[in-house]
Amino acid sequence: MSDRFMIYGATGYTGKLVARTAKAQGLNPLLAGRNEARLKSIAAQHGFEYQAISLDEPEALDAGLSQVDAVLHIAGPFSQTSKPMVDACLRTGTHYLDITGEIDVFEACAARDEEAKKAGVMLMSGVGFDVVPSDCLAAHMKARLPDATELTLAISGLGQMSHGTAKTGVESIGKGTRVRRDGRIVTARKTPRREIDFGEGPKPAVAIGWGDVSTAWHSTHIPDITVYFESSPQLEQMAKMGSVARWVMSLGPMQRALKKRIEQLPEGPSDAERRAGYSVLFGEAVNAEGASVRTLLRTPEGYTLTAMTSLEIVSRVLAGEAKPGYQTPSAVFGPDFIAQFEGCSYRDLNA
Repeated sequence: MSDRFMIYGATGYTGKLVARTAKAQGLNPLLAGRNEARLKSIAAQHGFEYQAISLDEPEALDAGLSQVDAVLHIAGPFSQTSKPMVDACLRTGTHYLDITGEIDVFEACAARDEEAKKAGVMLMSGVGFDVVPSDCLAAHMKARLPDATELTLAISGLGQMSHGTAKTGVESIGKGTRVRRDGRIVTARKTPRREIDFGEGPKPAVAIGWGDVSTAWHSTHIPDITVYFESSPQLEQMAKMGSVARWVMSLGPMQRALKKRIEQLPEGPSDAERRAGYSVLFGEAVNAEGASVRTLLRTPEGYTLTAMTSLEIVSRVLAGEAKPGYQTPSAVFGPDFIAQFEGCSYRDLNA
């Protein structure tokens, strides 16, 4: 191997943004994906090498990965693409990084912890906005209240989604609202709601089955975890769906129709929208006696932050900071990892 990394999925919205950011940082990734014509065009813009590789061609995938030390896997939906890439990474001894926010993908990678340790490979899902800031915030809350038994995380300021992110959301409709209770991931009988102050007064928030329901437990072992988004009409509509409606929306014909509609939308936020955007994350930890701590974390817009955090983690892995096995961002790099990025800052509300 050659102290080099691959960006797989370089032709989508996030992949193109990460490739552009890599060029600005002086990095030299190998671009890969299925569509050779689109890869060739993007690679030519930046002077990168490229290879057209399909995930259902194991020999070609292994040959591509044998040229690099790590892969930054950006091709979603990860429910379909993660396993073949992880399989190939374990075969070739290549460190695996992705930008998923899908609970099932995190749990599938965690289940391969021992396999990864034996292969000397680090499996780290969620190295972008999903879930670096919220995972670091979870670890920060644990450090502030070491005996915490309940953890609440909430996110405000999410803007326009890329096609890939929107399609992942569509795929999750049938799964209901998942939370963690007594250390186990369960589906809530009724979607939790509460008001959360993101810094400008209380706002209604709706619980969602976000990736931290998985990762925050692996990072902190706090047994009860709920994740919220600031409420929106779309989230309210989903939260009010009954089990029958969710089942209908999860069927193939409905899924295809919804994804076709997504393809008609803009590919993702413009550069100007990304520069103007930001997010605020809220963390609250409570212990068995009722003591609580609360913290706000401000970050740049999500896709901008994804490019920043994912490439920093790639650079650290290439520098030898990988830890074999399944890992979360805060477990390897610590709760203050997020604070090093421009535009990111913690504010402890009851220090």
